[in-house]
Amino acid sequence: MAEAVAALLERAARREAPLEELRALRLALQAVPPAALRARLSDHHLAALFTLLSVNDREQVSACVSILERLLPALDPLYVIQNLREELQKGLFHPEDSVKILSISQVGRIVENSDAVTEILNSPELLRQIINCIGGEKIAVAKEAIKSLARLAQTQDGLEALFVSSLLSDLKNVMATNDVVRYRVYELIVEISSVSAESLNYCANSGLISELIGELTGDDVLVRATCIEMVTSLAHTPHGRQYLAQQGIIDKISNIIVGAESDPFSGFYLPGFVKFFGNLAVVDSPQQICERYPVFMEKVFEMAESHDPTMIGVAVDTLGVLGSTVEGKQVLQKARSRFQNLLNRIGHQAKNAPTELRLRCLDAISALLYLPPEQQTEDLLRMTESWFTSLSNQPLELFRSISTQPFPDLHCGALRVFTAIANQPWAQKLMLDSPGFVEYIVDRSVEPDKASKDAKYELVKALVNSKTIAEVFGNQYYLRLRAYLHEGPYYVQAASTTAVEGAE
Repeated sequence: MAEAVAALLERAARREAPLEELRALRLALQAVPPAALRARLSDHHLAALFTLLSVNDREQVSACVSILERLLPALDPLYVIQNLREELQKGLFHPEDSVKILSISQVGRIVENSDAVTEILNSPELLRQIINCIGGEKIAVAKEAIKSLARLAQTQDGLEALFVSSLLSDLKNVMATNDVVRYRVYELIVEISSVSAESLNYCANSGLISELIGELTGDDVLVRATCIEMVTSLAHTPHGRQYLAQQGIIDKISNIIVGAESDPFSGFYLPGFVKFFGNLAVVDSPQQICERYPVFMEKVFEMAESHDPTMIGVAVDTLGVLGSTVEGKQVLQKARSRFQNLLNRIGHQAKNAPTELRLRCLDAISALLYLPPEQQTEDLLRMTESWFTSLSNQPLELFRSISTQPFPDLHCGALRVFTAIANQPWAQKLMLDSPGFVEYIVDRSVEPDKASKDAKYELVKALVNSKTIAEVFGNQYYLRLRAYLHEGPYYVQAASTTAVEGAE
């Protein structure tokens, strides 16, 4: 095979290979290991393939790109930049996006190599054009450019090149293209800032984070909605949260939520601002965030109590995220009757709302009710039981009715609720006392697809792994569940046949 590939490469290098042979080469390369490719490749093979990219024939260009995508990763990054610098540079100006992406991805590979990255840093024109690619029309090209520049910024020298040289001006110039491109640059800045406190410091000193924050707290409601997502990403890291707190950004976001009451356009940005605090509470401390910014919890409750499906969805998601930790559950429990009433509304929505909101409610309920075995104190078990009973007059039947509907997503969502409570003794007693419920659990015929079979298996596993299940369910049911677990999620019982003498 390697010899055949070498012959095809040679023909391509002499520009004697028609399109059919280029396609054959593309297929043949898939079967040749990288080591064999390296041994057969020469400079003129690669140069010729790059030359073939300049032909005004889209199919030929596509074939050559596929071939180069296979060949180039087989080569050492230092070799690629030293021998194909000019070809990569031309590729960045190519009219076909696939060629641009090929060149940018190779630069991204090169900057991750400690020996080769210096060659890239000494090629400011190459980096300048990659920055310009962020402003391209096609999002795929821009994404690849952002990825490569983010990789470059993983090193001290890369940070210096991007933020303490003329390339910073290029970044700012490309931002002026339009709003969409400006947000792409912000996306790059946030990605770089998230790596370390030092990276964040470079980005902050460039002034670009200040510009992002300025837009977040400005008057344009649509811009706010876009920028809050990026600031939320920044808050996922400890150093990012520290920076936002020190700069007073978290307080500003809280104040905007307070002022949203009198803003008729707050619906555009309020969901994002609430999500910001929800994420902050989970990665930081739910109690501290909710105590310091009481407007956050108040707004979540207001949104959940509203009649706007969009607001209800965001509130339900946030409650699910907040209640996924024991500390968050305890914060919610302090709202007592108001939260109990809210749970009743969520249970109602899980049954009656449009499908997407029903699914979000089911996922939130699962997160709220789940308690890890090591955290199952009497108080917490009483709390989750009271929450479950607040969802509906007959909550077990509510979720069982959802689980029997012919919609796989809802079916699995209801099974996840059962799985969330399966290791809690009060729930096991409810299941046992509900006529036919245990039989439903071990009945494989009601699961029509793989996702449903997997979801049912997780429920069985959660029950079997509980320390109290044998005592609560009794030996007969416990053994049936263990058999189900042992047989796996896709077990099918063989049909038995009886041979009758004389039958044909």
